Amino acid sequence: MAARETILIRISGPDQTGITTAAMSILASADAIVQDVEQMVIRGRLTLEISVEVPPARNVLKDMLLLGWQRGLEVDFEVVERAPTPSIPSLIVSVIGAELSPGDLETVTAAIAKANGNIERIRRLAKTPVWCYEFEVHGGDAAEMRTLLIDRAAESPRFDVSVQRSGLARRAQRLVVLDVDSTLIQNEMIDLLADQAGVGEQCAAITEAAMRGELDFEESLRERVALFAGQPVEIIERAYEQLELTAGAETFIATLKRLGFSVAIVSGGFTSFTERLATRLQLDHAHANTLAHRRGVLTGELDGPIVDRAAKADILRNLAALEGISTEQVIAVGDGANDLDMLAAAGLGVAFCAKRVVRDAADATVSSPHLDAVLFLLGVRREELDQDGLVRSERT
Repeated sequence: MAARETILIRISGPDQTGITTAAMSILASADAIVQDVEQMVIRGRLTLEISVEVPPARNVLKDMLLLGWQRGLEVDFEVVERAPTPSIPSLIVSVIGAELSPGDLETVTAAIAKANGNIERIRRLAKTPVWCYEFEVHGGDAAEMRTLLIDRAAESPRFDVSVQRSGLARRAQRLVVLDVDSTLIQNEMIDLLADQAGVGEQCAAITEAAMRGELDFEESLRERVALFAGQPVEIIERAYEQLELTAGAETFIATLKRLGFSVAIVSGGFTSFTERLATRLQLDHAHANTLAHRRGVLTGELDGPIVDRAAKADILRNLAALEGISTEQVIAVGDGANDLDMLAAAGLGVAFCAKRVVRDAADATVSSPHLDAVLFLLGVRREELDQDGLVRSERT
């Protein structure tokens, strides 16, 4: 008995209903064995590739050519190795930018090739409010690839990149932990309070001293909070009214909830704000510092432990344990040095509109001021958001 051959059948042309059904009907009638199938449609143009073992008689190929003639499609064949393509652990490289030119994509693909990665598939996930392409890459060194891509993105800050393992690790993500100031919201809570208390300049001076390294986070926080001593608690309400959510924040959280994620906020700010945000956005967890008050007046002190850089990471680990998951299943999003430990503790740490020191340390970066752009790192398509009616007006 003559050996069966393995043929790669390629069908291309205008997309039409029933093409795949007709092709499979021909193969079924010929007692062929399908080894692999790939299909895609771009701008109404179909490409269907089928790797198939066929019997020695060539009627199956003639029938495929007839199908192409009847449907106005191109059909060609190629004899390939019988052994299936080996399964190689793959990486997902996400590229996000306000615009992504051919030169940007050349830069990305060259870095992938230099790290010995082979691009298996490219998908466009979004073109508004930013462009995003997702590359599935087989082989290559993940650490080298990430370093090369981060360096290229820093040299030409037109795009952001992330490198993640594909497969179960990515699909098993279940918890997102967000910083609040300049991440979930556009403001800084303490600055809003200082403005309402009439101590904005003094508060800013202490902040600048901390940035110069003259004060650590806890010292600077306590000194700034002390400025509020004697102020009525009503300034909290007035300050909250000035709060503005980051563009895309509601869409981001609503989508995560629909995907089955738990969502937490962990902030060096104040529970007077975070508890209201948690209620408004239906968040699962909220942690922050507590402003002390007596008889309707702020004391200028804090109750309880300080939520600082180390505490944020500890809270993330505790939340993962509470949710019954590993920290590898956690995504953390933040912008400042105070978030570095939290980003490092998560399976995926995302630097959002962050300074260079945070971008360099994070697993992924998003420079677009749209928080829902982080969804593209999870493989969510913009069209899915539009179809589900999740894109909305997002002002406080």
